[in-house]
Amino acid sequence: MRAIRTCPSCGSPRIQPVKGKWSGEYQGQRYSVERLDFHECPDCGEKAYDREAMRAIEAASPAFAKSSASKCEEKGTGTSQRR
Repeated sequence: MRAIRTCPSCGSPRIQPVKGKWSGEYQGQRYSVERLDFHECPDCGEKAYDREAMRAIEAASPAFAKSSASKCEEKGTGTSQRR
C-alpha cells in the first residue's frame, strides 16, 4: 500500500492506514471487499484509496463484470461468426 501522508480533503497530517471491509452498491446490487487496505482521516472522515485498493474494488464491482460470452465476442472467439 502506498503511504498517504496528508488528507486530500482537509490537509490533516493525521490520516491513517486502515484495513477493513468496504461496501458499495451498483444499480441496487450490493457488493463488498473484505480486508481492503486504504487510508482514513480521523478529522474529516475522508477515505483515500491507492491504485491497488481501486483495482480490488473494481474487481468486486458488478459494474465492471462481464459475462464470458461478452469476452468471447470482444476477442472474436465466440461461436457465432459472420460469413
